[in-house]
Amino acid sequence: MELFSIQVKNIIKQIPVGKVATYGQIASMAGNYRAARQVVRLLHSSSQKDNLPWHRVINKKGEISLPPGCGFEEQKHLLQQEGVIFGKKNRINLERFLWQPVD
Repeated sequence: MELFSIQVKNIIKQIPVGKVATYGQIASMAGNYRAARQVVRLLHSSSQKDNLPWHRVINKKGEISLPPGCGFEEQKHLLQQEGVIFGKKNRINLERFLWQPVD
């Protein structure tokens, strides 16, 4: 497995309960700020087998990327159970809920 994939998975595992991270943020932390789509693919292929907290990863607008009927409701429910609040248009306030890891 390539280093980027390992780093992405390790970063996702560190997102704390009640916080979210964006695809781009994770890609940047893993060393390639332009690889947000690779993060999406890794989540799709590895979330279950690697027990990743996939529901804590959202898009840069503060929205769930999954469409209704294809995981949106489950992701929203899991985040709400962790205390994440959704505002207008199902957006998450990134100033409040975005994970800011300490170096």
